[in-house]
Amino acid sequence: MQNAFRRIDQSKTFQLFVIAVILISALTVGAHTYELRPSMESALNIMDMAITIFFLVELVIRYLASDGIRAFFKKGWNIFDLVIVLGSLYPAAGSTIFVARLLRIFRVLRLVSMVPELRVLVNALIKAIPQMGYIGLLMFVIFYIYAAIGSMLFGDINPTLWSDVSISMLTLFRVATFEDWTDVMYETMEVYSLSWIYYLTFIFLTAFIFLNMMVGTILEVMSEEHKLLREEQNPDADTMATSQEIQALHQKIDQLQSTLSEMNKNRH
Repeated sequence: MQNAFRRIDQSKTFQLFVIAVILISALTVGAHTYELRPSMESALNIMDMAITIFFLVELVIRYLASDGIRAFFKKGWNIFDLVIVLGSLYPAAGSTIFVARLLRIFRVLRLVSMVPELRVLVNALIKAIPQMGYIGLLMFVIFYIYAAIGSMLFGDINPTLWSDVSISMLTLFRVATFEDWTDVMYETMEVYSLSWIYYLTFIFLTAFIFLNMMVGTILEVMSEEHKLLREEQNPDADTMATSQEIQALHQKIDQLQSTLSEMNKNRH
């Protein structure tokens, strides 16, 4: 029976059907935001209950297809799906209807656990957070230094933008996101003609260097996650590639040996 449930769980048809149900669930959640007739509202509630029961059955099938409770909970995505499905069982009646619908919105996130490519993106983002945290810390230091300098230099020009360090950091965030930053620069250039150096160096550090560092970190982790996904989907691929390379190397050695032997014969 475990093999039968495993074939069902790994079936492409079954997975596509689950994805279709997730999309239908998302549409029902969106439909609840409109003013509908009582009959339509009742039909949506019945459909919502059927979707919740299906998700529960699908989760049971996945559990029966796994090698015991430890193997099931070893995968973080199974825990994620379990929490969402259990949240969907929250009764939608009376004063709790808002909370129940709010919990059902998160069923759309199950699409992430069902599509491997989306799992790769989320896993890469989660694994990149520690490295991005150090980059963010360094960015905060740069923001703080420039904010302190800006508050001392431009505080008298426009106290609304440069009165203290915290306000100056908000202004610098506006500059870093290029939200009318030239207006801020031209205002200070009327008093300090060389203040453009302050803005250009800040933009160069934050918008160009640190942003590219974050993108590079995410891309590096994503390449590792794609490699793990390929190994998971086809674990014998690397072994086959290695054996093919070894076979090709042996053929080249044989050709080289035959060429050397012919050259020796020609010499004699």
